[in-house]
Amino acid sequence: MTQTTDLSLHDLPGHYIRRLQQLAVAIFLDETATYGITPVQYAALQGVHDCPELDQRSLSRAIGFDASTIGGVIDRLEKRRLMRRSPSSEDRRLKLLTLTDEGEALLREVRPAMMRAQVRMLEPLSGPDRENFMAMLKILVDRSDDGFRAVAESAG
Repeated sequence: MTQTTDLSLHDLPGHYIRRLQQLAVAIFLDETATYGITPVQYAALQGVHDCPELDQRSLSRAIGFDASTIGGVIDRLEKRRLMRRSPSSEDRRLKLLTLTDEGEALLREVRPAMMRAQVRMLEPLSGPDRENFMAMLKILVDRSDDGFRAVAESAG
């Protein structure tokens, strides 16, 4: 027999993590509205800027985005002429990603708005609390990401 427990949604970390993600996206979109860019598109642009000629699968790992849906993100950036795919000279099946001049320009232009969003996201916290919160977030994501990667690699 299954035992039921009276749980409040407000006692579940997953609920607050989901809500925080919703708030972070809303703040990002509010600050960057004039650029018409989503947080994932920004991450893809920044990821390719940081590591030009990255392939699609490596980009999805670098930014923590699903490999099966990153193609749609890249399609939209390509359509806006912000990013391009080029065949690899070593493996023609691989498409290497680079930013166009327009993509580099947009990344530079959107950066101040993106940074304002980051400040707004942590605004309710005091300085020391912001540092502690960021440290704890990094621990949760890094340790969970390592565990998830290990499980995925053993299954594949």
